[in-house]
Amino acid sequence: MSGPEIVRLGLADFDAAVPELAELLGELVAGSVSLGFLRPLPPGAAEAWWRGRRAAVAEGGLAVWVARERGALLGTVGLAPVPMPAGRHRAEVVKLMVRPAAQGRGLGRALLGTVERAAVEAGLRLLLLDTESDTPAEGLYRSAGWTRYGVVPDYAAESGGALRDCSFFYKKLPVTAG
Repeated sequence: MSGPEIVRLGLADFDAAVPELAELLGELVAGSVSLGFLRPLPPGAAEAWWRGRRAAVAEGGLAVWVARERGALLGTVGLAPVPMPAGRHRAEVVKLMVRPAAQGRGLGRALLGTVERAAVEAGLRLLLLDTESDTPAEGLYRSAGWTRYGVVPDYAAESGGALRDCSFFYKKLPVTAG
């Protein structure tokens, strides 16, 4: 097998992966990607955040995939379905992260494709996400067929605290027979 393997984490695997997921989050925040956090990230904050997702993983409110190569965690992505009855056809793609050393190899695209296929298999029809504007991530989403539907100025602070515009995207999924 060549390249990273992408797998969905069950609850036990999620619990085991939390330290590595926290390390990945910390590495990206330290490198100026906010992902909702500011530098310096206090010790234990990333691990506490991931542990705070445990109930959602257990209850099906969050699915998490990881990409590994030779045992090393290189990236992750999550899918959070909307729990309300009128929104059960849609979900949000969350925390698509790739280690800086693994970027530029198509891993972000592979993780995004994995979550899109899983959403189709789950009968979802619409995916949403947001990202900092004018970044490589925005380019990835555009090239993967996502539609930007708006930009909110000063929506989020980057990890150093400066406010940044964020772009909001959607992707309509094919309806499968069944």
